[in-house]
Amino acid sequence: MKIKKAEIYQVEYPLKEPFIISYATFHTMPAIVVKLHTDTGIVGYGESVPDEHVTGESVKSVYHALQNQLLPAVTNEDPCNLLHIHQLMDAVLIGNGSAKAAIDIACYDILGKASNLPVYSLLGGRKKENPTIPRVLSILEPEVLAKQALEAKEAGYKEVKMKLGTDYEKDVERVHKVREAVGGKMLIRVDVNQGWENFQQAKRMMKQLEPYDVTWVEQPIRAIDIGFFKQLKENASIPLMADESLVDIQDLRILSEHQSVDYINIKLMKSGGIYRSHQLAIQAELAGIECQIGSMVESSIASAAGFHVALARPNIISTELSGPLKFSKEPGNLTYDLPFVNITEKPGLGIEIDETVLENLTIHYKEWKG
Repeated sequence: MKIKKAEIYQVEYPLKEPFIISYATFHTMPAIVVKLHTDTGIVGYGESVPDEHVTGESVKSVYHALQNQLLPAVTNEDPCNLLHIHQLMDAVLIGNGSAKAAIDIACYDILGKASNLPVYSLLGGRKKENPTIPRVLSILEPEVLAKQALEAKEAGYKEVKMKLGTDYEKDVERVHKVREAVGGKMLIRVDVNQGWENFQQAKRMMKQLEPYDVTWVEQPIRAIDIGFFKQLKENASIPLMADESLVDIQDLRILSEHQSVDYINIKLMKSGGIYRSHQLAIQAELAGIECQIGSMVESSIASAAGFHVALARPNIISTELSGPLKFSKEPGNLTYDLPFVNITEKPGLGIEIDETVLENLTIHYKEWKG
């Protein structure tokens, strides 16, 4: 089996409401969908949702990388040989994790369909428990967040994830109001997206959050300050999670050697797709580190891929792949019974793509042939 053709769709996913984090406000989510065709007629779908602040990529750069470097490298190659596919991509382009993720995910979709197996079976099997998701809350006024958190609790969510990082005093008030609204049993995670910037400020903020029983604080400092996680952990009682600072095996080696964090957030868009993310999870397990599979707010395509990785590793204890619930329209059909997601035994990613919806969301389209 060989890759013979690709279709590249530059899309804009409409959000039901603005998604606000420390460094940006999104009204729509730009992405790239890749459709790989093989000489046997099997088709696979992949997705790239880049973020300049995390992956260093934009939709335009991903489009260019796919068309000019990555697709030429893998055309006429066997999509089932994922090791070789990644070697070829790495040989022509350093980094660019989300661009590579689009091809990687499409190849796994093809491999699953060719073998009539779901992706998690290709990764070693499936855990008994189904993945769950938290309700992710944007940076809003404290009273609004308290109302949304209570609504989430009533809808069946067991935990909320709060985005923080724009106003120090108000961040504390936000967590205070949410805890007050949901009571003591519901779990609250905090994600700062580098917004507290330096070690000193992060230390002060984490101290102020101690009374509110926060499950963990995610990426409170800048990504480049990976060496400060150890000091922060030594001075804080709240568990720490690395996200933007954790991209590849080298980053994990730094964090694990110094026992700097309690958890890591693995994202397929950062690391290059299913293959590299699964490797990271295995390495983290050897180091005794538990993981989360996160996302860049992705459609059913990349979200399903992330859930398959999570199902295959025992040390992946958390999944935050709620993008399909945030869009008013997207091409996939991943479904949820909150707080659980429904991952079936269907082959490949296990989802169906509505080609009409995909075309309606497309801004630019390119057919690529080798």
